[in-house]
Amino acid sequence: MGLKEEFEEYAEKAKTLPENTSNESKLILYGLYKQATVGPVNTGRPGIFSMKERAKWDAWKAIEGKSKEEAMSDYITKVKQLQEEAVASA
Repeated sequence: MGLKEEFEEYAEKAKTLPENTSNESKLILYGLYKQATVGPVNTGRPGIFSMKERAKWDAWKAIEGKSKEEAMSDYITKVKQLQEEAVASA
């Protein structure tokens, strides 16, 4: 299985993470996903009143230097880690 296929598989698995997954973890996943699928940030930073969109944008901007392949690999690792934590706390 190639990296792209594995990434897509884990993107589906990420949708099944428990509700109590921290916002910080969700933002990390969001930033890695956007970097892997879109590349570097290509929009302006949302305004101060759009807190959720601004946090997502910041998470994406924070990893701007990563290649798409690095972002895919890090995303897979993070989903695996969150799945293990969910099993351990169940």
